[in-house]
Amino acid sequence: MLFLSEAGIAAASAPGVIQIQSSAQEKAASLRLQLSEVEAKQSELQTRLQQLDENLKQENIENSLAGIGSTHPEDLREQRRRQVEIERNGVRAQLDLLTTSHTRLETAIAQADADAYRQSALSVSPSTPTAATPTRARRVRRRRRVRR
Repeated sequence: MLFLSEAGIAAASAPGVIQIQSSAQEKAASLRLQLSEVEAKQSELQTRLQQLDENLKQENIENSLAGIGSTHPEDLREQRRRQVEIERNGVRAQLDLLTTSHTRLETAIAQADADAYRQSALSVSPSTPTAATPTRARRVRRRRRVRR
């Protein structure tokens, strides 16, 4: 008959635990990379939004149309203002989506870090007692035998 101690079972499953732990760490690293990409995109869009807000000022609209002659310049200015507002609204919508993604990624990173920590704790100390360390019930029985 073949008997495996609990320590032997824990040792045999250790490569699986290490693999799971490293995959949790890799997931956290991947999420951090995605977060940095989202932050970079947010920064770009913030800059673009500031530029569009500047372009919406009346004097900047007039300057952008200075070289264009028209019998109805007010219509051209209104058209340009609408065009810039549409673009600004699109940038704001993208920023809102990125903000939501940023929040979700931060939550996912915290969860992945917690998972990696839990898995590292499992690989360090097995949850089941081994044959070398007696359970509490065994220790109590031994003490009772010694006292009698």
